[in-house]
Order: sequence, then structure tokens, then C-alpha cells
Amino acid sequence: MPERHDTADSRWMHRAIAVARQGIREGQTPFGACIVRDGALIACDHNRVWEQTDSTAHAEILAIRAACQKLQTIDLSGAVMYATCEPCPMCFAACHWARIGRIVSGAFIRDAARYGFHELPIPNPVMAAAEQNRIILDPGVCRDECLALFAEWEALSMSRPY
Repeated sequence: MPERHDTADSRWMHRAIAVARQGIREGQTPFGACIVRDGALIACDHNRVWEQTDSTAHAEILAIRAACQKLQTIDLSGAVMYATCEPCPMCFAACHWARIGRIVSGAFIRDAARYGFHELPIPNPVMAAAEQNRIILDPGVCRDECLALFAEWEALSMSRPY
């Protein structure tokens, strides 16, 4: 299936990719996320699971926390989550609770599993169906570049999945 994305989606996904690369350089795992609303960046972060010794310190969760703090609200209606990998069930649920309206993702959960990550194999479309399709899903944006993050991470001797 050919990649489809608009210029803004590509721009923000490249920002998430850059944040993921920063995390890789810091010894973290190859995931990054950015939250954007009304064309403006609200928050970005990368996974910090090993750094924080916290299995919930996924990029999406950290970006949501930062966005809520910055905006002083738990309601991120109208925001878009850009994630270098399809959010896991925990991160998808957090997007739901934060009322994020759209998730743009690169690689898929099955891709992360191939690199040794202990992912629940529940794709976002399955969760969105249970949620009655409130969150709009745009998967596969800049997928090849997001997949390259896994290879970059794996090439480091310090790489370790969780």
C-alpha cells in the first residue's frame, strides 16, 4: 500500500522521529511522540521506560502528561498524536481518556513485536471499533523512516526491549 500523508503530517512525524532518535542516543527505546493542536506543537517526548524504571513511561503517555501540564487541562480535544509506532493498548486508552481526536502513526504494533517488544497484539482499529470510532486513525505515515528507528536502535549494543 503506498504511503499517503499531507505535508503537515509528514512534518510532525519527522519531529517525532527526531525525538525518538534523541531517545536512542540516550539509551532508550526507539519510540517518539508529539502532540499538536491547531498547527502548533504542544508536547514531544520519547520513551523513558529504562531511564525512569517505569513500564508506563511510553512516549505517548509522557507527551500526554506534558501537554496536559502545559495547557492546565486533561481535555486535549482537537489534538493530534503523532507516534512513530502504532500506540499500544495502554497508550491508545490514554489518548481516548485525553480526548485526542486523531492518531497518526508510522510503524505498526507487529513491527515492534518483531524487534522483541512485548506488545499486546491489539491493533488500534480493533480498539477504535470498541470506542465506536471516535478517534480518527491514520496509520503508516512515514512508515519506512519509523521502521529505520528500530534498525538504528538494534545496531547499538545497549539496545534492549521490554
